Amino acid sequence: MNNRYEWNNLLRFVAVIVGSLVSLACIYLSFYIKFAGDIPARNFRAFEGSYLWIFIGFIIINILFETYIFYNKTVLDLFYFTMLSQLVLTIFMMAVTYAGSWLTFPRSVIMINFVVGTFGMFLYNSFVYWAYHRIRGKKKILVVGDEKSAINAIRNFDLMKNRRHEVTHVVLSNYYNNVRNNADEVDIVYVTGHIEESERVKIYEYLTEQNKKMFLSPNFQNLMMVKPNIMNFEDESIIEVSPFKISAEEELIKRSIDILVALVLIVITAPIMLIAMIAIKLDSPGPVLYKQERITKNQREFNILKFRSMSVTAEQDSGPVLATSNDSRVTKVGRTIRSLRIDELPQLFNVLKGDMSLVGPRPERPFFVNQFKEANPYYSLRHNVRAGITGYAQVYGKYSTDFNSKLNFDLLYIKNYSLSFDFKLLFQTVKILFDKVSSRGVDEEEQEIHADWTDFEDKLIIIE
Repeated sequence: MNNRYEWNNLLRFVAVIVGSLVSLACIYLSFYIKFAGDIPARNFRAFEGSYLWIFIGFIIINILFETYIFYNKTVLDLFYFTMLSQLVLTIFMMAVTYAGSWLTFPRSVIMINFVVGTFGMFLYNSFVYWAYHRIRGKKKILVVGDEKSAINAIRNFDLMKNRRHEVTHVVLSNYYNNVRNNADEVDIVYVTGHIEESERVKIYEYLTEQNKKMFLSPNFQNLMMVKPNIMNFEDESIIEVSPFKISAEEELIKRSIDILVALVLIVITAPIMLIAMIAIKLDSPGPVLYKQERITKNQREFNILKFRSMSVTAEQDSGPVLATSNDSRVTKVGRTIRSLRIDELPQLFNVLKGDMSLVGPRPERPFFVNQFKEANPYYSLRHNVRAGITGYAQVYGKYSTDFNSKLNFDLLYIKNYSLSFDFKLLFQTVKILFDKVSSRGVDEEEQEIHADWTDFEDKLIIIE
């Protein structure tokens, strides 16, 4: 692999900069369409006064939406992200032109630009998307690990939205020697599953010497080494393992922003909540709000608030169970408010109360928490922070993702916490409204994946 062809952060930044210029050109075209080519000077001066802010706003919005990260996007995803970023840019332009007293910037031009900009930016983004895949090409992956870990990894790659990563080789035993013999035939080596420590180190050393790209599974040992602190004592450097917690200073800032944003969102979504309350009351008997015991920071129990989406007797006979796809307990209105995430809106009051944060690990019920803690001794670490309305697992995982995979997402979130990370996840949460997979329940047949090579054996070189 030649590093000059690698799609890195610099190239992504260049793509965003050029994209911002294309966006400004779309605004100019919107002026031209509105005024049929004869643009009044007073109106255009408002654009000239505000274009630098629009330029900066476009860059920030598209970085937060990760528009130019393509490794697991389809063309349809690209359209959604382009449209969403243009919608946010439209709101941003209205706010900026009002705040900057550029009141002669016509609102009609801004609305025309939503259509023109979405079309123009989608064409540009599609070209960049095509160039990305053309430059990077398809990546062959060698998976290393025990049979169960290997089949899970293969299934995950096979379910990816695009086919840029393809598992072509699998090593199931004699790991080090087989990696040496086959590494040249692939682009990436994914080390997963349980491998004896001395052999694992030998594999790392060999791949590092060969400058071969590595993927590592997010087991606890690897998670511990994320975001370490480097310390120097005289002539010795020491790696301090950072804890799975957020510092007191960061937590204070996070809490302040939670309160401010929750108040604003309650005001904005009040009409939606009112409509939902009326619809629920008319649809089925029972209370509008549903309270359920959950676990948050420091193992504290609290009552989470949700709009009721199931019948009142949903768990009367069955006891606590996870929701499933096409769950018969869900009401007609409940199915709609679930798909649009409207049922989660009352949790903004949980945020004000201090039970939850806007972003954090999703809170689980005590019944399931006790089960998960028995199955995984590290599960309690996710309770070092407040539970969240949205989170890393909700944005990048699926509802049906097993609890261990969700735990990995949660621990990575805590380790990598920053204010900018929170804002990025809040922006990324918007995309879930367009992703029906992430809003469905856990299917019975998806709750456990069994190792089965029959679907893949004709596509793989299996090395034992």
